Amino acid sequence: MENLETTYYKTPIGTAKIIGSVLGISNISVIDEDIESSTNIPECLKDCVQQLDEYFNNKRNNFCLKLNPKGTKFQQKVWVKLQEVPFGKTRTYLEQSKALGDVKAIRAVASANGKNPIWIVIPCHRIIGSDGSLTGYAGGIWRKKWLLQHESPSKQQSLF
Repeated sequence: MENLETTYYKTPIGTAKIIGSVLGISNISVIDEDIESSTNIPECLKDCVQQLDEYFNNKRNNFCLKLNPKGTKFQQKVWVKLQEVPFGKTRTYLEQSKALGDVKAIRAVASANGKNPIWIVIPCHRIIGSDGSLTGYAGGIWRKKWLLQHESPSKQQSLF
């Protein structure tokens, strides 16, 4: 029996609810409730909280965590492919379908993308419509836009 632990981490765009065990992170979701960050973080979730903190403070652009998402074989395949989309880049749903070897699976790929249980770490926010639109994002389009701007290589840099 897997002993799941839960912790909360306040981000600039909502509170992250992190669930996992020694087997890995199984869920990161964003919630709109104003819950304070946990002060007593379970050992198995500490790396995740630290890496998310580094991500939001512009000190990390890739994650190195043990993941344990629950889903079908197809969903797992889609989620693995999502992790190949580089920081600061986007792909379309069609490009994702092609990368998975089946252009006709675009709706299934979009559905699996929408069921991604590990917010940010499995970067479903980097998948956009073929016309460049920010379609479909469980956390809200405003969060998708924020995350893409956060990761954008063309952010305004301070000269001083």
